This record gives sequence, C-alpha cells and structure tokens, in this order.
Amino acid sequence: MAADKTQLEHRLAGEQQTLTLPLRALIRNAPVVCGEASSVRDAVAIMHERGVGSVVVIGADARPVGIFSERDLVAAVARGEDGRCVSELMTRDPLALPAHAFAYEAALTMIAKRIRHVLVTDDAKLIGVLSERDLFSLQRLGLGELTTEIRLAGDVGILQNIAAEIRKLTRLLVEQGVAPGQLTLYVSVLNDRLCQRVIEVVRKRHQWEQISWCWLGFGSEGRLEQTFSTDQDNGIIFAAHDGAQPGDVRARLLPFALEVNQALDACGFRWCKGNVMASNPALCLSVEEWRGKMGGWLQNWDPKALLDASIYFDFRPLYGDASLAEELRQWVLQRTRTQSTFLRQMAENALQARPALGRFRDFVTEDKPDAPHSVDLKVYGVRLFVDAARIYALAQGMPQTNTVERLRAAGLGARMSAADIDAAIEAFLFMQQLRLNHQAAHEDIAEGIANRIDPDQLNELQRYTLMQAFRLARKLQQRLALNYQL
Repeated sequence: MAADKTQLEHRLAGEQQTLTLPLRALIRNAPVVCGEASSVRDAVAIMHERGVGSVVVIGADARPVGIFSERDLVAAVARGEDGRCVSELMTRDPLALPAHAFAYEAALTMIAKRIRHVLVTDDAKLIGVLSERDLFSLQRLGLGELTTEIRLAGDVGILQNIAAEIRKLTRLLVEQGVAPGQLTLYVSVLNDRLCQRVIEVVRKRHQWEQISWCWLGFGSEGRLEQTFSTDQDNGIIFAAHDGAQPGDVRARLLPFALEVNQALDACGFRWCKGNVMASNPALCLSVEEWRGKMGGWLQNWDPKALLDASIYFDFRPLYGDASLAEELRQWVLQRTRTQSTFLRQMAENALQARPALGRFRDFVTEDKPDAPHSVDLKVYGVRLFVDAARIYALAQGMPQTNTVERLRAAGLGARMSAADIDAAIEAFLFMQQLRLNHQAAHEDIAEGIANRIDPDQLNELQRYTLMQAFRLARKLQQRLALNYQL
C-alpha cells in the first residue's frame, strides 16, 4: 500500500504542471473549420486531409456554430444521411472555454458534460480545439478511471467503496498542493457522478410513468464547492402529466427519494440534520409549488425566509429533466432583479456575520469543545464571500451558482474593479485551501469543528495571508453595505 501511494504521489507531482497550464499553452495547431453549407463528404475530406477527428463549423460571421466529429459521421452513415449538409448533422452550441482557463477545468468539464471536445476562444474568436485525447494524461489522475468505475457500479455497496476511494485520492491531492478551486471542482464532479449513479441504481427499483422530474442540489453542492465534510442538501422538482395532482405524484416519488437519501448517507454524504433532503415532502415539489415557495421568500423577509433563500437559490440540476430546473431558474432571476427590498434584506442579513478580525491586528477566536482558540472559517470567512456573490448575481439576473463564477460575472456590475474581483477570489480560495488542509489532516474530524482552525497553528505566512483575506472580506462587506445603503 505504501509503495502504491508513493507511486501515485510521483505521478501526481509530475502532472501538476500540466493540470495548471492555461488552455492556450496546450494548443498545437490552428483550428480545422468548414462552412455551414459544406456537405458531410466535404467535412470528412477536410478531417482526413488534416488528420483530425473533428471539424468546427463556422457561420457567416466566422464564429463557431457547431462541431462535426467522427461520432456524428458514424451516426450519419448509419442513417444513410451522409449526403446531407454538415450543418444539419453537427452538434450545435459546442462547449467553449476561454484561452486563460486551466487544463483541469477543461478535463473536468468534459467528464461532467460527457463530451469529447472543447473549443478554445480568445475574445470570442476561435483559436483552437482540444479533445479528450489532448488531455489524456489527466486521466491518470483517476478522473477517467473513477468515473468509469462509478458508471459500471451495480449496487450501493460498490458505490460505497468507490466513495471511500474518492476521499482517499482527494486527501492525496490536498497533500500534493492542488489549488483549492481545482480541488473543489474535482470533488464536486466526482460527487455528482456518484450521486447520479446512486439515483440510477435506486431508480430501477421504482416504477412510475408520465412524470418528468429532476433531482436538485442545493447549498455547497449547488455551488460546486463541496469539501470533505459535507452533508446532503437536495430536493426534487417535477411536472405531472395527464392532469395528475401534485400530491399523488409526490406520494410516488417520496419512497424513491428516501431510498436515495439513505444510499447517499451510506456513501458518506451525511444525513442532513435540517432535513434539507428530497425525502422531505416540503422539498419534493411540482414546478408550480416551487414557484410558490420561492416567490413567497421574495415577499417575506423574516430570518427563516432569508436563510431558506440563501440555501435554495443556489440550486443546480443533478439528474433527470434539467429543463425543469432551468425554467425555474429563469423564473426566479426575472423576479430577483426587480426585488430591491428583498435584496437589501438579504444584504442586511449577510452583514450579520463579520470577519474574525480584532481591532488591534489580531484574530477574534472562540473556545469550543475540542477546538480552543479557534476561528470558524466557514461562518466568519468563506460565507462572507458566498453571500455577497449570491446577492450581486441575483441582483443582475446572473445564472451562475459557483462563487468564483458569480464574482467574475457580477463583480463589474457591482462596481468592483478587476483588481478587486481578483483579490476577493484569491482570498476566498485561500480560505477554502485552509479548510481543505484542515479536514484532510483530520480524517475523522467531528462535524462541529471541521471548519475550525487555530490561527496560532499556522505559519507566519499563512497567518499574514489569512489576516489579509479577512480584510478583503471586510472590504467586500463594506461595498455591499454601501450598495444597499446599510
């Protein structure tokens, strides 16, 4: 076992440079393109001549409109449609990432969306295409192997063992110094796959027809920001057909939801003490019921409504009919943009938690059982960035749920400079790194102290950086207070 760990450590260390390279650095050749009017045979001839497995289809404005790959060709030939125009058979709206995005982001996104190519753009201009083959070395990290094992798992017991392996590998990645943004995305993608397979396995034991449904992730799961210590935050949105009553549909879905929640708990996703789970009838709702619930929060500003909004407005579809979730998101965002009083109340509530800074260049600590002289980095650090980013995104109708993505998308609209946005993101990620380090070093850490660190146990540089991170959190809160005149 020790020899296997040492070998993996060497492999991980050798691959970190590749993982953190920007996509621009991985592009070797100019993109291979064809026009929308090209025939399938023309596209195949271009692919053969250039020795590539795909061709990007561009429109009259030279912007990419689709991608035609070998897989599309096989499907066209099988249907006898290889004489048609390539624009009729291509995969539309291919995934595109900016040139400054990192290689690990492309690899994880390919796995998350189950695609084989990603376009690389610079100021919306196509500069290259990367395939899973280009990023194949990243698969040695275990991304490809683990997702394959998850996909082939036939029962919850096997998934339970895979979940333990994911946690072991994640701890090793922490020890290797993998960046927190990369690591939380890695954890969240694998957790997504595990959750999805649990749902698939359980679904086979439950029969229902004429129900469209989608499993939702809330909280840190919805934001793609899970750490080691995480409980379940999930729900179901459904649409009944043929005039079925929501109560009748819910009665059919709840036993399934309960079994999924129990299976996830067995896999290490703790049972939520607050009952924020799909097996809770209050969170297994029709589209209309979810609209009623969320619309009620926008009109009701008591502490419970504001807390619920902060949890559930970070929702993300995990399995099923994702269009139900996306329609709900659009419905919510159309309303939050105009609910200035609600947003002001959310901002006021967010300011109740202050960074753990003393008046005279020191930290404000607490003495808790098994955690003397400690700071809760989640409550008095990470949460401050999460809350501000959420409010700014909701105010501007931004669909992102991830905190870093929200800050990048909504920061400028909140009158933050590019430098301030970058600084806030770095401060947030540094706090995430400390949380991950702490949780990785204490495998069986109790839930109540999983996010508590003693500043005196940090080295001088870490203490200084944490102090600056808290100051940036305070600066962000001051901006929030100014924006909402609090």
